[in-house]
Amino acid sequence: MINSMKSLFGIAPKTNYAQMIKEGAVIIDVRSKGEYTGGHIPKSINIPVDVLKNNLHLLKDKNKMIITCCASGIRSGMAKGILKERGYVNVHNGGSWASLKNKI
Repeated sequence: MINSMKSLFGIAPKTNYAQMIKEGAVIIDVRSKGEYTGGHIPKSINIPVDVLKNNLHLLKDKNKMIITCCASGIRSGMAKGILKERGYVNVHNGGSWASLKNKI
C-alpha cells in the first residue's frame, strides 16, 4: 500500500535504465516499422505492439530483463502488460524511446 502511494505521488525510486542495459537488458521498441525507421535506440529490437503476441518466439528467455518503449509510453505499457501476462518476469516500461535514449 505504501509503495503504491509513493508511486502514485511520483516518489518511488527511479529506475536506472543505464544500469539495466549494462546488466544485459534488451530494449523492445513497440512502435510501427515506419516509426522505428524514423529514429530508434541503437541495438533495440522493433516488434510492433500489434504483432507482439505472434512474435514472442523472438524473446525466448522469460527471465531476461526487458525494457519496452514507444513514442509516448502508452503502447510500451500495453506491451509490458502483454509480456507479463505471457510469463515474462522482468519487464519495465521505459516510456518514450527519445526519453529512454537520454537515460541510457
